[in-house]
Amino acid sequence: MYDKDNVFAKILRGEIPAAKVYEDAHVLSFMDAMPQSDGHTLVIPKTEARNLFDVPPAALAELIKGTQYVAKGVQRAFQPDGMRIIQFNEAAAGQTVFHIHFHIVP
Repeated sequence: MYDKDNVFAKILRGEIPAAKVYEDAHVLSFMDAMPQSDGHTLVIPKTEARNLFDVPPAALAELIKGTQYVAKGVQRAFQPDGMRIIQFNEAAAGQTVFHIHFHIVP
């Protein structure tokens, strides 16, 4: 079940500040508060969805497009030798915020 009080929902509502990187009608991207490396960025949909299994396909398509767009920007800005793009589903898999999101980690 989706928790409307998760930290990303609060960021989307403007209740918690975030270092925004990109925003459009479908997604919001911001810097990770506990980065694994310089440039660690998150991309979240504006749709309420806990994980990959309950996000509507149209919202997932927009999330993937937004993730690719932001990842290209991170690549240009940081010029890393490689990049991880990660998405976790449920606590047992490492998900800690239960609003679907992608990590871009250069």
